[in-house]
Amino acid sequence: MLIRSQAIVLKVVRYSDNKLICTLLTEEEGCVPFIIFRGKSPRSLHRLFHPLSLLQVEWQKHPRGGIAKPKNVSLVEPYSSIPYSAQKMSVALFICDFLSAAVRGEPPAKDLFTYVEQSLRFYDHTENESSNFHLVFLLQFASFLGLQPDMTNYRKGFFFDLREGFFTQTQPTHPDFIEPDEAERLPVLMRMNYVNMHLFKMSGSERSLLLSHLCKYYQLHIPSFPELKSLDVLREIWAL
Repeated sequence: MLIRSQAIVLKVVRYSDNKLICTLLTEEEGCVPFIIFRGKSPRSLHRLFHPLSLLQVEWQKHPRGGIAKPKNVSLVEPYSSIPYSAQKMSVALFICDFLSAAVRGEPPAKDLFTYVEQSLRFYDHTENESSNFHLVFLLQFASFLGLQPDMTNYRKGFFFDLREGFFTQTQPTHPDFIEPDEAERLPVLMRMNYVNMHLFKMSGSERSLLLSHLCKYYQLHIPSFPELKSLDVLREIWAL
């Protein structure tokens, strides 16, 4: 079956001197691994496969799955700011790292793909302060996996149980929770979106702590979710 789909590059691994294994999040088929041949020509297809590139890909789907070979590849839209900003590029690599772990094994979901694509387009085009972008992305992404935390029972002085995903009056007996003085910010932060995120002022340490909590939340709720190596790079570049 011939498949034609928009796709976002999540991971690029060198397989041999002339081959790459690239993992793409596709609109039609979810995560699909592709084998890409590295040519010497300036027009070689492998030059299109960069982290978070927005592509149009055509390939023959085999009944048994496995690694696909693209028949046609084209760039949908080049980024205008992400590749030229060290800060934005560090966030892009973090998002790649996160998505590679979060959507692995997930069935195709067009609404999830649309959210990721539109988020990247917004991030690339926005000229407003965007230091909270990755926090908004992670906070809102949980709903597409059915992992949206429950904020409805918040009361001042409550703990947030990261394992159960809700507030509780009593301290959980396990170590995976957020203290009340930090947890009280969560309902406010859940109202943050791409349009208003520049209005939410946080120090680097506050942003770093929230990011750690979010990554821990995903680790607890997604099987085999790893420690994200790009997190340290992100903190260093943004001085979080």
